[in-house]
Amino acid sequence: MNDLKEYLIPFVGLKTGKHQFDYQMDNTFFKNFDYDEFNAVSVKVDIVLEKKSTMLELDFKHKGTVNVPCDVSGEEFDLPIKGKLKLLVKFGDVFNDENEELLILPHGEFQVNVAQYIYESIVLSVPLRRVHPGVKDGSLTDVIEKLESLSPRENKKKEEQQNNDIDPRWENLKKLLTDK
Repeated sequence: MNDLKEYLIPFVGLKTGKHQFDYQMDNTFFKNFDYDEFNAVSVKVDIVLEKKSTMLELDFKHKGTVNVPCDVSGEEFDLPIKGKLKLLVKFGDVFNDENEELLILPHGEFQVNVAQYIYESIVLSVPLRRVHPGVKDGSLTDVIEKLESLSPRENKKKEEQQNNDIDPRWENLKKLLTDK
């Protein structure tokens, strides 16, 4: 986690007002968290820190692409992602990060670590089901055809035959139930 020093924002020397911080995320950032779901990452993170007299407001915005495998076809593709996160930083007696939108730092603290919040906002902006755009619009025809040929099919002939093989006595009994 020593590689995450660049994500420590020292706020003590900053003037009251808004301050901009920009980060470009790649795979090395996620290796620090032992997260290997992404094949490639190119995400730009903008953080606006607004320093007030008694607290800090952090607005995170990220936008970019992550290369992930499709859940349907297994093909890798670049998935565009974007997201926002708002974090309030207040000062108290002890460190407390139990609330996802509120961080309490001890009174003597002079910097805030934003790495965990960047990590969580990017990972949570990826949808649970990742489907290649070619599967949705039908342009991955060879993959779609292969999936259809391998998919289990119900034998419609058997089903029709079973419907035709119904004993006529049962049909008459069903009529009695519906006549009431």
